[in-house]
Amino acid sequence: MSVTDRPPDRKRPASRPNLANGIAENNHVDETTALLGSDTRDRSPSPDGDSINEDEGKPLPKVQILLLCYARIIEPLAFFSIFPYVNQMIQSNGGVADTDVGFYSGLIESLFSLTQAIVMIFWGRASDRFGRKPVLVFSLFGVTLATGLFGTAKTIPQMALFRCLAGVFAGTIITIRTMIAEHSSPKTQARAFSWFAFSGNLGIFLGPLLGGALADPVRQYPGVFGSVRFFQTYPYALSSLVVALVGATAAISSACFIEETLQKDPDPTDGDEETASDAPVPRAELSTRELLKSPGVGIVIYIYGHIMVLAFAYTAVIPVFWFTPARLGGYGFTSLQISLMMGLSGAAQAAWLLLVFPPLQRKIGTNGVIRLCATAYPFFFLCIPFGNVLLKIGTEASVKTFWVFVPVIMVIGCGVSMSFTAIQLAVNDSAPSPRVLGMLNALALTNVSALRAFCPALFTTLFAVGARTQAVGGYAIWILMILIAGGFTVVARYLPEPQKNRKRRIV
Repeated sequence: MSVTDRPPDRKRPASRPNLANGIAENNHVDETTALLGSDTRDRSPSPDGDSINEDEGKPLPKVQILLLCYARIIEPLAFFSIFPYVNQMIQSNGGVADTDVGFYSGLIESLFSLTQAIVMIFWGRASDRFGRKPVLVFSLFGVTLATGLFGTAKTIPQMALFRCLAGVFAGTIITIRTMIAEHSSPKTQARAFSWFAFSGNLGIFLGPLLGGALADPVRQYPGVFGSVRFFQTYPYALSSLVVALVGATAAISSACFIEETLQKDPDPTDGDEETASDAPVPRAELSTRELLKSPGVGIVIYIYGHIMVLAFAYTAVIPVFWFTPARLGGYGFTSLQISLMMGLSGAAQAAWLLLVFPPLQRKIGTNGVIRLCATAYPFFFLCIPFGNVLLKIGTEASVKTFWVFVPVIMVIGCGVSMSFTAIQLAVNDSAPSPRVLGMLNALALTNVSALRAFCPALFTTLFAVGARTQAVGGYAIWILMILIAGGFTVVARYLPEPQKNRKRRIV
């Protein structure tokens, strides 16, 4: 994008040095301009002729961020709400054997992510071309409809169809990420994306609660729903309808109150002749190949995927690990203990994201946070099987040490979740132009959706094989995850520095 900002005095030397970045001011903004902190729309000359980024002092629009975070809850709510009852629903609708339920359950759960991966790029391009708000509102209504229909499915093919339909409307997550970035300044982006991450975690937490509490209401609450024939015919409809209702409120509030953030390119023929003649005409859009070849984009998207592999692997393995008996390499927790540990982890993540991440990001930068988390990841994974070693020792002292050590490690180790938010900021910073931010987020999320489709099943299978064979004492899965985390530590060194991408030249 090319925008020319000229001070009143046009006779000043064209090659006067810019004290902020040491670049001559007589050059133009090109497609390597970074998004955050680099949007030339808000640049104006200071009294001495140097450029000042007025966007730096822009306050965070809290109402807009709150509305976007509310809309953000819908996708994880729709994805995770079926988990408590999908196995029972498969048995009821398909009459499959107990040994085959896991296959169909995994298939239906994966279809959502696989479909998202297919359509992400389409929604990214649509948001860059037609606007963020239309894509967001349309996608929210689509997810609402598909989620409501899922509970009325009476066959396994219908379940798969409605799950795929929900995945088709994947534009919500792309547009929300993009709009929060466009509402933020370099000073407020960490706080904004902390709330974005927290709202996603809230959806992950509330989804299973709603699904489990509202599934088969005739059986669970016979005094209230026992005589309702609809819920006798469709025992899983109440859960999906409630989630759909929440989605509908998010769609309506987004349609009514959320503001469009996509800034249309100014017509270079507008304004005075000198400005129009000096301004190069920007290309309408970059191709996917060109975007991936832009400085810093490819490595940032790869690191995003690497982080998500660690996240999906840990999320899938840790509940099974907690449940597995200590003699097989786990902790042997009860269901209540697992719930308490999950609650502790969720609270710790929220504290790290909301209280620690914003000031830490301001102090050491986005790349500094990612590299710090990359250093901590292998040690965190190393500490988890050490808890099993304490249990296997079996003395009173070792067991007491275990119950002190594990909660402390869980709380401290959850700090690595800051990398999930930090890498999103790195993706935004790597954008060559605001005009391709939606497409860039689509590429990143396509990668993530594909990984989410198979990573959980892969790593839980590897854990089961390790526990069954007792390879390396039952710790084979943790050795693998430590190696993957070590790879993250290495590749994090190659993150592009934002200030290098932000060099630009202005008239």
